[in-house]
Amino acid sequence: MTIQLGAILEETIEAIQPVSADLLAKCQAHLDTLTKPIGSLGRLEAIAAQMMAIYGGHVALPLKKNVYVFAADHGITDEGVSAYPRSVTSQMVLNFLGGGAGINVLSRAHDVELSVVDVGVDAILEGAPGLMLRSVRRGTRNMLYEAAMTEDELQRALAVGLELADAAQKLGCNLIAAGEMGIGNTAAASAITAVLTQQPVAVVTGKGTGLSSSAVKQKASVIQAVLERHFSDAVSKPDPLEVLRRAGGFELAAITGLVLGAASRRIPIVLDGFITTAAAAVAYAVEPRVKDYFFAGHISEEPGHRFLLEYIGLEPFLSLGMRLGEGTGAVLAMPLMESALRLYTEMATFASAGVSTANT
Repeated sequence: MTIQLGAILEETIEAIQPVSADLLAKCQAHLDTLTKPIGSLGRLEAIAAQMMAIYGGHVALPLKKNVYVFAADHGITDEGVSAYPRSVTSQMVLNFLGGGAGINVLSRAHDVELSVVDVGVDAILEGAPGLMLRSVRRGTRNMLYEAAMTEDELQRALAVGLELADAAQKLGCNLIAAGEMGIGNTAAASAITAVLTQQPVAVVTGKGTGLSSSAVKQKASVIQAVLERHFSDAVSKPDPLEVLRRAGGFELAAITGLVLGAASRRIPIVLDGFITTAAAAVAYAVEPRVKDYFFAGHISEEPGHRFLLEYIGLEPFLSLGMRLGEGTGAVLAMPLMESALRLYTEMATFASAGVSTANT
């Protein structure tokens, strides 16, 4: 089955253009004129050049940064794939709103606006101060027995991300990240990873919220059964949005919409860990040009993450042994990216500083 693209999504995908190779080369040439040995800033130079090329060669600093944390529940939790009960999703949403989670601390520390979005939490959260209510349904269906979402639900969840990408542009945001909260969503991400990367389920499945070794094996067996139900008769490269519909979650679909929408508006996107990269991999499978706007904030301890990064062709900035999610790894990478831009825009050139260039 092939998912029919809605008009807005189709227009969004068509609007995604690759970053100009000529402009990228000009940005790198500028870096080579700065008062330093050529290439001595390492990967910071590539980061700066890519970001400046995305911005068209001009950017106002400091950056206006936002992280969108999408929350949703998963029917697959009925199969014991998480160490925590489903109720933790709504409890953590309230923690986000109260300012007590890891993502709150890091967002405050690095001047990043935090937006918390209920896109499918299995609880009544209406009236919670500061919460963006965009709920599609109170949790996905159990993908072990049926598709996680109907096509209509998938389209609605994608539309949430597209809406927020549009809002980010109107707010003047020029660097965004996606975070997530959803008990059971590492199982969904593992299923998506196995299908897209063609890696064995056992290789891409990790302990998520802290499962024991035996519980991880049980989790992998459940995910394998999901793949056998939904993809045993599929072609070698099934439709990526159909993969998302059958084995994903509302928060993953919203993130897919967000990154597609942001790329169409030339807004750089910092990817967080395993879950957000699984959603980004779906977007990449839909439209590979989206990759030009991706930056991998870090590499997660979840084993499937490195396969997703290889699938997209991204090299992560940080390796800190993290697997928290919430957007924490992405927000940690933002000051590094802003530092790269400041070096690009504020360092003197050899000519302006009157410094001799290297002998050639």
